Amino acid sequence: MKEKLGLSKEKVAEARGLATRIVGPILDFIDGHTTVTVERASLRMLGADGADPDGVPVPNLVVDQLKAADPARLEDGAVTWYVNALLRTGLSVPELNRRIAAGYRVGDEALQDRGAIKAKAETLVAAGLAKVEANRKTRAEMMETWKDRNGKPLLYLIVATGNIHEDVKQAEAAALRGADVIAVIRTTAQSLLDYVPYGATTEGFGGTYATQENFRIMRAALDKVSEREKRYIWLTNYASGLCMPEIAAMGALERLDMMLNDSMYGILFRDINPWRTFVDQKFSRMINAWAGITINTGEDNYLTTSDAYEKAYTVLASQFLNEQFGYAAGLPARLMGLGHAYEMDPEIRNGFLYELSQAQMAREIFPEAPLKYMPPTKFMSGDIFKGLAMDTMFNFVSKATGQGIHLLGMLTEAIHTPFMMDRFLAVDNAKYVMNSMESFYDEVEFRQDGLVVGRAKEVLERTLDFLREIDEKSLMEAIATGLFADVKRPADGGKGLEGLISKGPNYYNPVEAGLKKGLKLGDKGRNYAQGGK
Repeated sequence: MKEKLGLSKEKVAEARGLATRIVGPILDFIDGHTTVTVERASLRMLGADGADPDGVPVPNLVVDQLKAADPARLEDGAVTWYVNALLRTGLSVPELNRRIAAGYRVGDEALQDRGAIKAKAETLVAAGLAKVEANRKTRAEMMETWKDRNGKPLLYLIVATGNIHEDVKQAEAAALRGADVIAVIRTTAQSLLDYVPYGATTEGFGGTYATQENFRIMRAALDKVSEREKRYIWLTNYASGLCMPEIAAMGALERLDMMLNDSMYGILFRDINPWRTFVDQKFSRMINAWAGITINTGEDNYLTTSDAYEKAYTVLASQFLNEQFGYAAGLPARLMGLGHAYEMDPEIRNGFLYELSQAQMAREIFPEAPLKYMPPTKFMSGDIFKGLAMDTMFNFVSKATGQGIHLLGMLTEAIHTPFMMDRFLAVDNAKYVMNSMESFYDEVEFRQDGLVVGRAKEVLERTLDFLREIDEKSLMEAIATGLFADVKRPADGGKGLEGLISKGPNYYNPVEAGLKKGLKLGDKGRNYAQGGK
């Protein structure tokens, strides 16, 4: 897209430099720590699966047993004990999973030769990573076969019945009407569960449980629609919360295409411990990078608690930080759906122009990123006609500024969970607006002394000041004092802190090592050169 705002490249580069420096100490901390869910995700990548009669997943059984027997065991990594049990028993992975589900404790076995454990583990990891790589290649082949059949931006629509089989019906209808991306909303508060339910589920509230079986069911259904429509239908879920890495692993194994995967969302909006979140987000993003999964970040949520006009700079600052955390995990820019939202108070004079400015600014600063643009929600009301008008203006801005992922707005957003007809109208509205103005923006230039350009430069300048302030304080102090979203989260507070583990001198995680090697992250697991698959 042609640049229209005349933003200072030096100031943009300075902002990126500040963001790199700000995330550095966090990355140093991450390097020395793991979490219970990182360990469980690693076991899943080796094939650990299933659940006991009470529904407790096998990865949880292994990690909980090790922690209960001696917390120091997890400092060595759960993979060591799981693979040791494979060697000691002579069982296959599925057989060992069934025995663990029946009560067998892997920690009761004395450790065998670590060299033999390493050799066996590396074989299992290679198979797991190869399966994910095959999924990535399958997606690429399907997209190449049906090249350019999807619209731009991708039209993203949610399903949220609580029953995966009903979700499939809604997803099929939405895709057949023109949706490009189907997002299965998770059941309320699943992000606060420190385990992933097992199997297909039919009783979610406000959404459907994210489970590997549910992922498999929806992927198969959407592949059938893709074949019928001759265009690739993307599947989205949420790699966030206390099981962020595990859900990323399940998504990679079942060929999901997008994952909501923010670096700070869980901290700010779910009160999950900051240190735990930062460790979990890096590992989950490494998995997503290897799988070719596009992440979506959550800056749009800032504007539900902060004013969109006054605090626009916090959105841009967070985008810079999310970008650097993404690079450190091996994600290339093309897999970073950096988030923002159309949330200006409709009573503000020229609010549309401010929204246009913010969206254009994000597009120019992050030219390779498939930006994720959220519809108006904060100021939606029971006036469905006004809501439809707001969504129409949002559709215009999204198409005009070349957003990559367009979350469709619903005229009944503030009333109830949208009906099928509401989604039908949302798709039709977006298709009409975007088709009618396909080349409109190519005809438009902005006055360099005008409101749109001036606003973008003002937001960039305030972002620089904000990043300088964070650089002086530290990111953890900025979070603790409420500089993001006006929400205060201390470093030693929040849920899940007890699941944070210091890596011991004998820590071994071949999944982490395999991902770093495959993503070319180096010894420190850093990559600011837009690496990844």
